[in-house]
Amino acid sequence: MTINSKIFRTSTFRLAAIYLILFAISVSAVLGYVYWNTVGILERQTDETIRAEVQGLSDQYRLLQLAGVVDVVKRRMEEGGGSIYLLVNDKRERIIGNMDMLPSVAMGEPGWIDFPISVGKAGTRQRHTGRAYHAPLPGGYTLLVGRDVEEQRLFGMTIRRAVGWALGLAIILGLGGGWLLSRNFLRRVDAITATSRTIMAGDLTQRMPVSGSEDELDRLAQSLNDMLGQIERLMTGMKEVSSNVAHDLRTPLTRMRARIESALRSDDAAGHRQALEKTIEESDRLLSTFNALLSIARAEAGHSREGLAETDAASIVHEVAELYEPIVEDAGGRLTLDVDGEIPVRADRQLLAQALSNLLDNALKYGAGGNTEGTSVTVTARAEDGMAVITVADNGAGIAQQDRTRVLDRFVRLDESRNKPGNGLGLSLVSSVMKLHNGSLTLGDAMPGLLAKLELPLLVETRQPA
Repeated sequence: MTINSKIFRTSTFRLAAIYLILFAISVSAVLGYVYWNTVGILERQTDETIRAEVQGLSDQYRLLQLAGVVDVVKRRMEEGGGSIYLLVNDKRERIIGNMDMLPSVAMGEPGWIDFPISVGKAGTRQRHTGRAYHAPLPGGYTLLVGRDVEEQRLFGMTIRRAVGWALGLAIILGLGGGWLLSRNFLRRVDAITATSRTIMAGDLTQRMPVSGSEDELDRLAQSLNDMLGQIERLMTGMKEVSSNVAHDLRTPLTRMRARIESALRSDDAAGHRQALEKTIEESDRLLSTFNALLSIARAEAGHSREGLAETDAASIVHEVAELYEPIVEDAGGRLTLDVDGEIPVRADRQLLAQALSNLLDNALKYGAGGNTEGTSVTVTARAEDGMAVITVADNGAGIAQQDRTRVLDRFVRLDESRNKPGNGLGLSLVSSVMKLHNGSLTLGDAMPGLLAKLELPLLVETRQPA
């Protein structure tokens, strides 16, 4: 199907055609009203004038008989003005008037007639159109009174011609405009279609063309581009996850295999038991990694939204802090808690507690330069500007500014933390949980140490305590 044939099948062309029909009807109504109020009024005024003259001459005949009518007609003929007069007797012989004989159309019943007349102008004779009323007078006489209506006829023709041209031009311009609009619309739709086919072929780097006009197609293309960007990020993340899972799990699986093979070659029962215990530990770490990946995937896919409910973030912070406080103290550290009143949010209580636990785990692992002795952890929770803000700060080495975004990705572990247990999924899980809650995770500088800030919308506006 060619582009020209497709144009007439587009919704834009159909809308333009409907608008054209409505516009043509509107133009016809307006011009018809103009015609009726110009030509129609002029014709009615002419008829009323003729009718009044016929009535006046009839009255003159009743009062002054034939001589009175002849005298009045003679005076009016001398005045000119395009009037037509003719008085004939019962034998159709002219008595007075500016016509030689009655028109053939005036031989019937009295009434209105339109007939051709000959008018002398600039030494030439021209055929005009006359309109008259003929009526009988007592005594067998017939009176005809009329006007030269050639100018009115020409004026009416001009108006009708203007109406025709206006409608014709409106149709031509409407069809042309609809064709141009449809062609432009179709060109942009074809460009979007071609791009979508390229994307379906596997090239996720392509984006829908945006013209910059900010019309509905641009808004649609921009929304599709945002969606494609998210899909590309997810696909890239999935590839990275697959690569990282293969890389990070290969070592523990290889270690497990070597340990089991060594145990099989040995007859030492104690060695067998030790190998099994180590294998169970490695298996637990692997299960922990897979559970974390599953939690991240569910959070990013929004599968955990059914667990969102009204809850108090302050109570969650209290519960998690009470759970970790003895752990910090047993390690010779100190946990400080600063929470304002109630902080109502719409959240999954278990996921939010998990996110806060991950942050406290990191603070314990890497606080005070990675040594829990002397670790100082500060947890705060308050409502600020319609947001629930929860912070966890430690006094460790912190994270360099250029690495604070990268560590939120899966399996990312900085060089200084590779000698510590972990799988590089803790902060990634926290970030995914916050996205599920329409919130955010921000890493900053606690001077010294790392400041992790969780922000999620308040369920209702709360007042700060005095």
